[in-house]
Amino acid sequence: MTDATAYSLRTPQATDGYALSQLVERCKPLDTNSVYCNLLQCSDFADTAIAAVAEDGDLVGFISGYRPPARPETLFVWQVAVDSRMRGQGLALKMLLALVERLRADGVTHMETTITPDNEASQALFKKAFRQLGADYSTKVKFARDTHFNGLHDDEVVYRAGPFSQTVTA
Repeated sequence: MTDATAYSLRTPQATDGYALSQLVERCKPLDTNSVYCNLLQCSDFADTAIAAVAEDGDLVGFISGYRPPARPETLFVWQVAVDSRMRGQGLALKMLLALVERLRADGVTHMETTITPDNEASQALFKKAFRQLGADYSTKVKFARDTHFNGLHDDEVVYRAGPFSQTVTA
């Protein structure tokens, strides 16, 4: 385990966009997006995202998400990125729970994400968050390898949890 690094959690700002691109690039095998996409995540989608910033000012963690227009009670978590120097400190879970607690005031009662079948770390993270939120969850294939990815990417399985029955202080 690494030494604990002090950090703070906050709503992203547009000026975080380039740093987010760099963070995701360091977090293989996450899918990279354009800097422009990351700028939009940090500005237009800032309300459904959270940033972790180390004392030295470095962006060391980020969760991007959005509320699907047809399901405004749902936070869809798009991507979770944690810098290698922060791993093993529970940062991803703390960010996820803090983001949910922030959005509960706006009526968010459910969470969704997609995870490939081989990504055991993400499955464990979200299952732990669901337990702490007191939420049951279900799974089903959202995007299939052959139907949606022309056989070039693993299935993306949607995990849907809620409603949340417990308040959690991250």
